[in-house]
Amino acid sequence: MKDTVKIPKILLLKADVDKSKWSVIACDQFTSQPDYWAKLDKFVGAAPSTLRIIFPEVYLESKDKQERIKVINANMRKYLQEGLLEEFEGFVLVERNTSDGQKRLGLVIAVYLEDYEYTPQNNALIKATEKTVVERLPARIEVRKGACLESPHIMMLMDDRKGIIENLYATKEQFELAYDFTLNMGGGSIKGYKIKDCKGIIDALNGLLDKDTLKEKYGSDKPILFAVGDGNHSLATAKECWNNIKKTLSKDELDTHPARYALCELVNLHDKSLQFQPIHRAVFGVGEEFVEYMAGELAKLGGESKVKVVYADKTYYWQVSSNASDAIADLQQLMDEYNKSHKDMIIDYIHGDEHLLSVAKEKNAVAVFMPCLEKDGLFDYVVRRGVLPRKSFSMGHAEDKRYYLECRVIM
Repeated sequence: MKDTVKIPKILLLKADVDKSKWSVIACDQFTSQPDYWAKLDKFVGAAPSTLRIIFPEVYLESKDKQERIKVINANMRKYLQEGLLEEFEGFVLVERNTSDGQKRLGLVIAVYLEDYEYTPQNNALIKATEKTVVERLPARIEVRKGACLESPHIMMLMDDRKGIIENLYATKEQFELAYDFTLNMGGGSIKGYKIKDCKGIIDALNGLLDKDTLKEKYGSDKPILFAVGDGNHSLATAKECWNNIKKTLSKDELDTHPARYALCELVNLHDKSLQFQPIHRAVFGVGEEFVEYMAGELAKLGGESKVKVVYADKTYYWQVSSNASDAIADLQQLMDEYNKSHKDMIIDYIHGDEHLLSVAKEKNAVAVFMPCLEKDGLFDYVVRRGVLPRKSFSMGHAEDKRYYLECRVIM
């Protein structure tokens, strides 16, 4: 079996390129706010940017999708040929300062895709935390299958109570600075440090699989190393592309092909700055009948808590379970059930209360303020019950998501 954690050959932007224009927010953010992406596009202009090598999901329904994908793949080749990036073999220690002054630490690594599964029940060492919507994968697969580069917005979580990343950060002065700049569009700032000697870190990470440690945490020695916090659909896309690629490879090629790994940022679940936020629902193509249906069906379940709902300047409250994970599951299941007989209904997933209200008011949608999941129960839930419903939680606000920055060759 290959090592689950791989020391990657990372491509970093050269010093003379504007990093604030190069690095942009994850493609699955602000999906109902095209103004955000238009403003970002204007800011970037003709400068080299990861905006030109990603497919923002706000444009997924556009008629020029295939042309966009061709341009994305061409831009990747262009950036490589122009020598904008330089290779570094090792990990990158990340210090992200978010717009609200919080400091979040991370470690850019590569993970072996054979050790990751997104199905609800599995024995993989890397597990999805939320249900993967397979219908969202084809567009991403179309981009990746012709891509020579990957640049991750994946944030991987580990349940580390000893502080592997925190201990590295305490000695950051001994590492070479990789980058230090302000992120655009209110994303705060970011620093990165090059770590060349990675063996001790890998040994410490593998220690998370110690059976006694697992039993102490979860009452079971069922193995789990990492869980996907953000970017599960991107990691699932990498997995599906690898499944297709490996069918064409010889045994020797299987051991060396770069697409068998995926780049990601590893974050400790216990990082104090890591706060789970709810992902709200903006429901389009429905009205008061939907609001009444949901209220009635949820009342039958007899929950002891409430969620706020706003439609047409009126505020409603739906009765839900006091257990956040159960409440999220009930709400999503009932929405999906209603959707089966109301084909015009569309659900969008919105980060932030103000963003939700703005989208709902502008587009006459029902705004559903979802419960907030407690992060301390996440790994235990995944070990015992498998994946949560899709879009159950967010790690921070939309502006705090991972920005594309590091790259890696995958062809």
